Amino acid sequence: MSGPYFTAGLFPRDFLAPTVAAIKDAQLPSGEIPWSPGNYADPWDHVEAAMGLSIGGEWDAAERAYRWLAREQLEDGSWWAAYRDSTPDNRERRESNFVAYVATGVWHHYLISDSEAFLAEHWPMVQAAVDFVLSLQSEYGEIDWAVDENGVSKGDALITGCSSIYKSLECAYNISVTMGDERPEWLLARERLGVALRERPERFDRTWESKARYSMDWFYPVLSGAIDGPAARERLAARWSEFVEQGMGCRCVVEEPWVTVAESCELVMALLAAGDHARAVELYSWLHQWRSDTGDYWTGYQFVEDLLWPDERPTWTAGAVLLAADALTEHTAAARLFTSVELRGVAVDELAKGRASRRSRG
Repeated sequence: MSGPYFTAGLFPRDFLAPTVAAIKDAQLPSGEIPWSPGNYADPWDHVEAAMGLSIGGEWDAAERAYRWLAREQLEDGSWWAAYRDSTPDNRERRESNFVAYVATGVWHHYLISDSEAFLAEHWPMVQAAVDFVLSLQSEYGEIDWAVDENGVSKGDALITGCSSIYKSLECAYNISVTMGDERPEWLLARERLGVALRERPERFDRTWESKARYSMDWFYPVLSGAIDGPAARERLAARWSEFVEQGMGCRCVVEEPWVTVAESCELVMALLAAGDHARAVELYSWLHQWRSDTGDYWTGYQFVEDLLWPDERPTWTAGAVLLAADALTEHTAAARLFTSVELRGVAVDELAKGRASRRSRG
């Protein structure tokens, strides 16, 4: 089933206004954005929803979301895994990709708002967050997925989580350059992480069953820019038939008859990053059948039981819908954030040459 086709220059503001409003209506006075009213918030999904607010022109609400993060940041630069009305709801761990994602959100809002004051206000928060994350990087380049309640590393890494961090380090480096406080060590850490993602699969899923059954492990290295060009197109083609259900969307897990809207939106952006615009437009057109009467989106659809499941319309799913719409229509100055790589002061061709040189030596 196909819905509206989104193309460059035609951002459907009226169509998506209720989607933006769903996020804003769920936001608490403190700035915290829970998954849904009465639910908990986690730092990564909070940022995803805040980016939706920025795209929708709700800049004050988005900035309140980042100020909430700044207030809740721990002394070591991290956040707990979940919060409920500004009270930690899960003190069992602090996840590295959750912490890093604040850099992506801050850079995203700066690109849209062009507010140097906003960037300067949150530069200390970004610095502390990145320093925490990079303290978990191994000599091989991967970054441990979490620390426990005592700050002890969990001792393993996730492809999806590290891919998200890879994009966040791009954003963090760009913030540092824009602030006139360039952090070349962050760029080096990003390069090492990229090598791990492309060339060292043995550094991931060392202590648990492989996560390759999850679609995010399939397309996140492309979404983040860690894998690009022909290799990106080959990677997406290799498992397309396993994960994508025609007319419905992308499965979350390969063996489950369940397509999810957020993962489908992220796959849309991965397709754009790989240069497959036609399939990106088509895939996105399928997702609006999972839109509610109030303009937000259900988490997913179980197509064997013909059931919308779970009974949730998360704020972060709405954020993903808006991010994909922006990427397709090129509506804001942040539209290409997830579909291209930009390192301020570093030419992309220089990065490619450096990667080729490292391969020839290794």
